[in-house]
Amino acid sequence: MIFCIYLWGIETDAVMLGTLLKNAGLLVILIGVILLGIVVLAGSQTNATLGLSLVLIIAGLIAHIVIGKLVE
Repeated sequence: MIFCIYLWGIETDAVMLGTLLKNAGLLVILIGVILLGIVVLAGSQTNATLGLSLVLIIAGLIAHIVIGKLVE
């Protein structure tokens, strides 16, 4: 019985990891959007911070597409 519970725990962890991996690209996009929002609202727009936000958003989009195809 304990062995079955242990195996069920491993399967749950694997499912959670797969879900997190699928959403990793979305998390990177969200970080880029939050950074962009902070920069715009603070009024400290420099090319470096705007470029970093753009890179995070584009990298997150590409990662979401690629990882989504690999995990399926």
